[in-house]
Amino acid sequence: MTLYALSSLTRRTLLSSSSIVGGVRGFASLDAYEEYGKHVFTGKVADTYLKKHGASGEILKDPSWTKTHADVVAAAVLDWAVDNGANTFCHWFQPMASAGVRHGQTGQVQNMMMKFNRETNEVMFDFKGKDLIKGETDGSSYPNGGLRGTHCAGGYLAVDTSSPIFLRGDTIFVPSALVSYYGAALDEKTPVLRANAALNKQGSRLLKHLGLDPAQHGGLVTNIGLEQEIFLIPREEFYRRPDLQLTGRTIIGKDAPRGQEMCDHYMAPLSTATPALACMQEIQEECWKLGIPLKTRHREVAPNQFEFAPLFGTNTTQIDQNVMVMQIIEEVAPRHGLAALLQEKPFNNVNGSGKHNNWSIATADGIQLLLPKAINEATGNPYAFPVIMAAIVSAIDEHGDLMRMAISCPGNDFRLGACEAPPAIVSTYLGEDMTFYLEHFKDGKGLGEYIPGVKTLDLGVAEIMPFEVPAEDRNRTSPFPYGGARFEFRAVGSSQNVSLVNTVLNTIAAEKFSDFADKIDAGEDPIAVARAALNKHWRVVFNGNNYDVNNQTMLTERGVWRIDSGVEAIHVLQSEKNVKLFQKMNVMSQEECQARETVLHNHYTGTVEMEALCIVDMINQHIIPSVKAAGVGPLEELQAAVPKLKEAIAAIHHAENSYEAAKLARVLRLETMMDIRQICDAAEEVVPANLWTLATYKELLFMDSHVGPGLEEIYE
Repeated sequence: MTLYALSSLTRRTLLSSSSIVGGVRGFASLDAYEEYGKHVFTGKVADTYLKKHGASGEILKDPSWTKTHADVVAAAVLDWAVDNGANTFCHWFQPMASAGVRHGQTGQVQNMMMKFNRETNEVMFDFKGKDLIKGETDGSSYPNGGLRGTHCAGGYLAVDTSSPIFLRGDTIFVPSALVSYYGAALDEKTPVLRANAALNKQGSRLLKHLGLDPAQHGGLVTNIGLEQEIFLIPREEFYRRPDLQLTGRTIIGKDAPRGQEMCDHYMAPLSTATPALACMQEIQEECWKLGIPLKTRHREVAPNQFEFAPLFGTNTTQIDQNVMVMQIIEEVAPRHGLAALLQEKPFNNVNGSGKHNNWSIATADGIQLLLPKAINEATGNPYAFPVIMAAIVSAIDEHGDLMRMAISCPGNDFRLGACEAPPAIVSTYLGEDMTFYLEHFKDGKGLGEYIPGVKTLDLGVAEIMPFEVPAEDRNRTSPFPYGGARFEFRAVGSSQNVSLVNTVLNTIAAEKFSDFADKIDAGEDPIAVARAALNKHWRVVFNGNNYDVNNQTMLTERGVWRIDSGVEAIHVLQSEKNVKLFQKMNVMSQEECQARETVLHNHYTGTVEMEALCIVDMINQHIIPSVKAAGVGPLEELQAAVPKLKEAIAAIHHAENSYEAAKLARVLRLETMMDIRQICDAAEEVVPANLWTLATYKELLFMDSHVGPGLEEIYE
């Protein structure tokens, strides 16, 4: 156990034991959180250090500081770094297709902020504006999908002024975009920044017609909130599973006698008898220093499954923070004898993990476009809200294929539609109240603004007074439900960098805002435009149970987008409709769309190949020896499985292109490997426990039932 974790535990103990000393209510004190945001260069921290150099934190709000005040900001950052024990910096960027394989999902080259005088043999600090605002690196080994050749290896880095610089350990991290020599996006960040610009431009055009000029309110921004689900398992058992170590999921494994049948894990107390609570507390503490408001923690549905959720914020900041949250989770867990699993489906027949992407649009000063009262009052227009909603409903219906593409990470193969995530049919839930309003609006049957209803619950007991709840229930089966001021993209995978998700959401919304604005510019009435769009795209609105097979059939027959295969969903990036969309909105070129498809297919195929090679090793090195030692089990079937797997891998290597390889990989994963898993699990069922060398689901999933030594012994 590290000294830091020990001090964290000690600090929490002291805080709780002194909370009533001298009659002072410890829980009302913020002293314990005085270091919140200390390690992020924004707000009061930035203002304090910039004032020492004749500026203030205000200059960071204008991206042009990179041209006008780069040396001033660099000097202030250097002072801040030195005061916090840092002497190194890096441009921190996000290569494509890193989920599930790259630790931290980022790239960086760490350089000391120093220069060395060869004549005097002295060292001094040295960090200039030119060092801060841009960099160059060898981009040759990052996935690029053909955007650059081996002989064109330059990768160019530019600071992203929308996401604050932060500090961790001895290093300053500068959030940056990575592009090729010709400006092509080699990263996750660049397209989402372009999509933000498109949404601001086209949304502002539409809003001006509705009575609001966003430019007077700082422009339009997209806010998101990301709910991060994870598994925490005993690290000693993690080391007994090569598949978990190398691929993040159990490729084989017989179900334990107990699963999640009783829903007993969901939001149950966080036990002090296991390391999970202390681990989660330390994760929160590290995040708070970075200004990440990781406010919520709780148990999730599956055994050993947990969730963190922060407050919402602008999308680029939230994406960067979530990437760092995932890294911190993986690094803190081992200090507590745990392994953190971020993959979407680590275990069979219990819930997998997601990352719900709560998406909303607002002016920079806080006017919410998806909050009826707020946007109607700001515009002075009672029909502003239904016009905006009509544009978004249209975008979902027309571009549901892209929404499905954006969530096609390898782990979602096993998660979508499995009663823990919505199926791969892209509809939207609006709730009966709003549906009734919009239906009458589109049919010209009703006038007036939408006022969300509430209802009163009276439990009929004196001890609990009647209270109000929203008129609408939650629909967890919908891929994209409206939740009051926001939409929740529920199908996003837990391991994903959500840049592509938000690139798609912003681009399709921007395109519809543009379409509406063009028609109004040409003289059409905004209400007529919205009504026509709703009538054309109304099929995508569905408030029922998306898990019901009959409903799925009905939605499919309606023509709502349905793409069951993630491999096929990725392929829509090259469709004529989608290439034109990204080009029109200046988000991605045709070459960038093609490259991203290639990268995503290669990522899928590489993931499957690692899994297949793992199962080969596990059969040869663990299962067959266990079966032989026990003298029971399907030995011949196991021996026959290995050459079948090797032949399938060889076929993938000989595929003519990345798309064909990915299709073969999907068959290998979802057919061949599933059949072989049944053979392996049948062996586990009959081999005596003392001869089975792989950690079982019973040993991996039930920390509460396998409490070992006390925390004092673990942390000594």
